[in-house]
Amino acid sequence: MRDNKTAKLFTHFSTAVAHAAGKPITFILCCAVIIAWAASGPIFGFSDTWQLIINTGTTVVTFLMVFVIQNTQNRDGAALQAKLDELIRASAAHNSYIGIEHLTAEELEELQHECKALADKEGRELTKHEEARVAGEVAKKRVHRKARHAMDQS
Repeated sequence: MRDNKTAKLFTHFSTAVAHAAGKPITFILCCAVIIAWAASGPIFGFSDTWQLIINTGTTVVTFLMVFVIQNTQNRDGAALQAKLDELIRASAAHNSYIGIEHLTAEELEELQHECKALADKEGRELTKHEEARVAGEVAKKRVHRKARHAMDQS
């Protein structure tokens, strides 16, 4: 139960930080910090310590923000994908599209090329509906090929 509580706490924290980081006032405050730091340069004689302060501060903030923002993006992406999968499942669209986000970039590119090749073969542009149908068929064939390959491996 503790892990779930920690996960929820981090979720709320990362969402709040990511939203705050994306506001104009946050950008203005960061610019003000940089201007104040630069203006203090002559006072500190542009020393190594003076430079180290800004370098360390920006490095630490950047390092931590990567994890916070990545957490937020991962959750947003997963939620969006679940919504799209549900829309596909509940509509007349091809269910074979569900899960194609797990294909490699090369496999997705191959899917696009196969759709275009079919259109070229027919000597015309595919309508969006036809392209979706063809891509669904190609994705379905790919899933069947992968399943056969997995069965052959076992």
